[in-house]
Amino acid sequence: MAEQPFAMVIEDDKDLAAIFADTLKEAGFQAEVARDGRVAMERLAAVAPDVVVLDMNLPLVSGAEVLKYIRTDKRLANTRVIIATANPQIASMVQDQADLVLIKPVGFSQLFNLAIRLRSVRQS
Repeated sequence: MAEQPFAMVIEDDKDLAAIFADTLKEAGFQAEVARDGRVAMERLAAVAPDVVVLDMNLPLVSGAEVLKYIRTDKRLANTRVIIATANPQIASMVQDQADLVLIKPVGFSQLFNLAIRLRSVRQS
């Protein structure tokens, strides 16, 4: 049996982080939450998630810095990054660096269906 894919949710809003993590778990991922950019960077130095759901407005280290780290670390070359932001201007600035940009509010079914598709791409 294939190893369960791993997702990291990097989101400072406690409720949103829980919703995103639960949605990814329902879609068959192991999910971990980092609630600030510094914790996210420490974890990303140790693990290579299949998928990262990344908020751009994070405390301590910005989402833009986390995204840059992911995109420049060779270990994370296969990590899919989904930006989740309420700011359309930020979304347009980072869309070429992300695999997908979602504008908040992000619905359960939207993220669930996306996660299922990403999981099936990983398994093929």
